[in-house]
Amino acid sequence: MKIITFTDPHRKKHFEFFRAMDQPHFGITAEVDITLFLQKVRASADLRFTPGLVYLIGRTALRIPPFCRRIRKEQVVEHTVLRPSFTVPTAKSEVFSFCTVTYQEDPRAFHQHTVERIAAMETEPSFEDEEGADNYLFLSAFPWASFTSITHAMHYHPGDSIPRITWGKYFKRENRVLMPLGVQAHHAIVDGSDLGKYYQEIQRLLNNSDEIFKNFR
Repeated sequence: MKIITFTDPHRKKHFEFFRAMDQPHFGITAEVDITLFLQKVRASADLRFTPGLVYLIGRTALRIPPFCRRIRKEQVVEHTVLRPSFTVPTAKSEVFSFCTVTYQEDPRAFHQHTVERIAAMETEPSFEDEEGADNYLFLSAFPWASFTSITHAMHYHPGDSIPRITWGKYFKRENRVLMPLGVQAHHAIVDGSDLGKYYQEIQRLLNNSDEIFKNFR
């Protein structure tokens, strides 16, 4: 983790302008092409959809520095390690559990860790975040519909600068499989161009799924 200091006066004004807003988050929902990723999942005996997608979401975020930045009062910090925290169903309740995992660059190690955590949450659900921690990525799945926009429940005061990323029900169009992906972030540290880079990078990784997950049977 490192401290970020904005030296560009205009960038500093941009930060102060959006940080002062009551609702400083903004988001985009766009369709991503998961055709090749889904083919890889279906062809593999040990690659599961959710752990694989969470891996790609986390890998993308770590490659775009603004997605690793968090506001802490008057400081901005940038994390080198992120923890995706995503929703999973439980066997103990009708409502979901949070499942938090630590991103690992090795996709097989991350996948195994995530599968184990999902299984644990089925019987021991959790709804608590670690106090004071802000290196999360808050993720959720909405598999019932292919949504075109999404909003999130959150605290605005004190400011919460953790990105929210949600995927929806995938569908087929002209022999391609598409999936809505909503990405929301704090505008004081993430710009529209950063969201654009996020979508470009995750699409590149989805298209490269066969190589990324080559060690899966």
